[in-house]
Amino acid sequence: MGYLRSELGSRALSAVADALDIVCLAAEQAEPDAREMLVAVVDLLADKEQSVLSQRLREEAAGRSLLALGRLLRRPVASPSRAPSAPPNADARVPDYGTGRTLTLGERRALARRPTRKAMEKLFADPHPMVIRTLLANPKVVEDDVVRLTARRPADPDVVAEVARSPRWAHRVKVRMAIVLNPDTPVELSIPLLALLVRPELELVSSASPLSPTLRAAARALLERRPPPRKSAAKARLQ
Repeated sequence: MGYLRSELGSRALSAVADALDIVCLAAEQAEPDAREMLVAVVDLLADKEQSVLSQRLREEAAGRSLLALGRLLRRPVASPSRAPSAPPNADARVPDYGTGRTLTLGERRALARRPTRKAMEKLFADPHPMVIRTLLANPKVVEDDVVRLTARRPADPDVVAEVARSPRWAHRVKVRMAIVLNPDTPVELSIPLLALLVRPELELVSSASPLSPTLRAAARALLERRPPPRKSAAKARLQ
């Protein structure tokens, strides 16, 4: 991802937008190389530090009718800004780690680096995104842990966002679907992930009523552009 960040940063915005639009168009047709390349693009655009680039690309796509890139970066027409979680409220929801006092953020992050299995259950309930980020990098964490965390409802959007921004976890099929199907996932993170879904997954998202209309509409738009399912040889002989 570092190479991609360097390349995008060294080229004119118009050239970057053109190249990404081509990749998006090919990925919409389920071309394997384009889908693989799009994984790195989605990871990069999920990075909070790239929010300015994402917005500039969104404006470029809208101004020049780069429709495939626009679909990747689609946003709700009216999206109320969500204030960041206030530290006092987060502190009030810190789990009881059995020490007789509330652990500091630094202590909880240290615990997340080398947790016991018992402590891990508490850590996954911690409301602070930095604790979750540290925990997600721990080799003791398994996929089922992350799926349960991401599928939890109601969910803290900042916590789900940490999973969506984790290259280690965001592209595992079960985790990716848990991210997309959670209504509390920020739409700016879930919509780009749609480009990586296969047809049955897009159908599931498009019909999931708890999800935002924008997300479901984006899934339907991609479904319309995917090639039709291939018929098996047996079915072809019967027709």
